Amino acid sequence: MSTATQVSELAGRVRERLARLHPGAPVGELKVLPGGHSGLTYSVTAGDARYVVKAVPPGQRPVGRNDVLRQARVLGALTGSAVPVPGVAAVDETQPAWFAMDFAAGEAVEPVLDEPEVPAATARARMLEIAAVLRRLHATDTHTPGLDPPEPLDAAGELGRWSRTLHAVPAELRPGGEELLAGLARDVPAGLPPVLLHGDFRLGNVLCVDERAVAVVDWEIWSVGDPRIDLGWFLLFADHSNFPQLGRAVPGLPSEAELLDAYLDGRPALPAMDWFRALGRMKMAAIMGHNLRRHREGKHHDPDQERLPPTIAAMIRTARDILG
Repeated sequence: MSTATQVSELAGRVRERLARLHPGAPVGELKVLPGGHSGLTYSVTAGDARYVVKAVPPGQRPVGRNDVLRQARVLGALTGSAVPVPGVAAVDETQPAWFAMDFAAGEAVEPVLDEPEVPAATARARMLEIAAVLRRLHATDTHTPGLDPPEPLDAAGELGRWSRTLHAVPAELRPGGEELLAGLARDVPAGLPPVLLHGDFRLGNVLCVDERAVAVVDWEIWSVGDPRIDLGWFLLFADHSNFPQLGRAVPGLPSEAELLDAYLDGRPALPAMDWFRALGRMKMAAIMGHNLRRHREGKHHDPDQERLPPTIAAMIRTARDILG
């Protein structure tokens, strides 16, 4: 069966399900939605309603980032909670599986990396706002009905996960990588009680309207583990200097200390944050290197590919400096 035929069949299944949700209303065609990083992502209308559809790509196994049902599960478990997420409208477990969620209006812009630029005061307010959202996410009961969480992943497990990604990058693109990994492995901190993790929590994955967070999106790698895993990653995006040759200065953004204060909300400081800061930089280097490798193999287009090797090296070097 051709890919075009499979996509056509998917469209038919989506239209049939949405027609049942909206009797008598016209259901539009599936339109590819730019910016999706997992599976197939479309937008579709049903009468006055608009949805985002995520589906397993034809011929692909529903695992990892393509496990769209796993994404639907966490969204369903969080619906109505203190964490804003799009509502799940329909789930079809027949392979290739798909689900439809409400289309959340808003913009998800990373101030130091993305275009268009957001007014500095707005970006500042949004970052402080989502620090509180992250606190509420981490306060979520991991036994919430329907969540069916995986086994918790501690700091050592998270290090192993991203070490494998970094090792998949050609050695010449990650100078100093082995020393960084060895330094992280020598001093893995004791764990904190596991919480629900987003896995890629940052302003670029939170839709906002004005200064208000309306939907946390892109749940492809959610898990259960140490809260500092999410927090160290989130703090990385507060300062343009963390992204050599890529970031830009945005005056007025909250400092790491301000974001930590907003997250902690009066609770005691968390231990070993420097280790998790270094882990976040290693993770970023691994992702950048992976994308560059895919670009060179013709599997991924990155117009900034000539700038990436020194950026990767700088991320690794900075992480090593943090560890001392």
